[in-house]
Amino acid sequence: MDQESELNGFPEKKLATMRDVARAAGVSVSTVSRVLDERLPTSRSASADKIRQVARELGYRRDYVASSLRRGDTGTLGVLVPRLTDAVTAMLFEEIARAAARRGYFAIVATCGDSQEQEKKSVESLLDRRVDGVIMSTCRLDDPLPQTLRERDVPHVLALRTDGFSPSSVGDDELGGYLATRHLIDLGHRDIGLIGGPDFASNSRNRRKGFERAMQEAGLRIETEWCCHSDFNIASGEQQGMKILSQGHRPSALFAVNDELAIGVLAAAHQQGLVIGEDLSLVGYNDIPLVSRLPVALTSVRTPLEHIASNAVDMLLNPEINNNMRITTPSLIPRKSTSSPRK
Repeated sequence: MDQESELNGFPEKKLATMRDVARAAGVSVSTVSRVLDERLPTSRSASADKIRQVARELGYRRDYVASSLRRGDTGTLGVLVPRLTDAVTAMLFEEIARAAARRGYFAIVATCGDSQEQEKKSVESLLDRRVDGVIMSTCRLDDPLPQTLRERDVPHVLALRTDGFSPSSVGDDELGGYLATRHLIDLGHRDIGLIGGPDFASNSRNRRKGFERAMQEAGLRIETEWCCHSDFNIASGEQQGMKILSQGHRPSALFAVNDELAIGVLAAAHQQGLVIGEDLSLVGYNDIPLVSRLPVALTSVRTPLEHIASNAVDMLLNPEINNNMRITTPSLIPRKSTSSPRK
C-alpha cells in the first residue's frame, strides 16, 4: 500500500484488465476485445454473455486511451453548434451524444455564435483535440469552411443545414414549410404571412420555398409586406411580428420558420391585443418541448432530431457507404394556436 492510499484510509485496488477477463472467462484476449468493443454489433451468444458477466464482476472498464492508440483514433466526435442557448441546437447535440455513445464514441461540443471566423477557430480547436470527425450545424450556403474540410479530407457531416456538397443529414424543410402553410390554407385562411429566418441558412430558405409552393398551388397572393427575413430568435420574432401585426391590413395567419420566432410573435400579438388561435392563427417549426405547454399550445412542424442525429453519426463513421444527403421527413402537430379565420 502506498503512502497516499494509507493516508486516504483505502487499500490500493488494481484495475481489472482485458487479460484478467479472458483468463476468468476461459477465452482469448482477442475474443474479449471483440465482445466488449461497443462499436461492433452486440453478440448474443452464450460465450459473449459470459464474457460480459465476468467483466462486470471484475469491474473491468475499457482503457480508451490504450485502445485509441492501437486504432489510431480517439473515440471522440466533435460537434459544432451556433449556441447552446438555442433549444434546437442543444437538443441536437444531446441526440448526437446519445447516438455516438451507442456506437462507443464520446461527443464533445463547441460553439461559435454567428461568426464565420469563430466557426473556423472552433473547428480547428476540435481538430487539435484529435476528434475522429466533426458534425456541424452552423453551415451557411456561402460558407467556405465545408469546402476547406473536403479539400483537407477531414471527416465531417453537416446537420440541420447543408451547403449542397458536403455529406449532410437534414430535415425535409421544403416539405415542412409546405405542410405548415397548407394547414393554414385548409383551415380557410387566405391572408397568410411568413416570418423567415436568415437567407444564408438552407433550412430557412427551404421552409420559405415550401410556403411559396403552397401559396402558389392555392392561387393565393403572397403579400411582400407580410413576409420578412430575420434571425432565429425570440427578439427577432417579436420585432418582425410587431411590424406585420401593427399594419392596418394585417394577415389572419402567420407561419414562423422556427418556434423561437413564433414565441416572439406571441409576445407581439399580446401587445397588439390579439388572441392567438382566434384573432391570429400561428404555426411554428421544430416542436420544441416548451411550445406544447404554452397558455395557447402552438401548432408546429416536428423535425425528428433523433433521426437527423443518428444519420449524421452513421454518415461520419461509415463514409464508405455514404450517400451525400440523408433527408428526414417532418410532420405537422396541430394545436390550439390555429383555427379557421373569423368571419
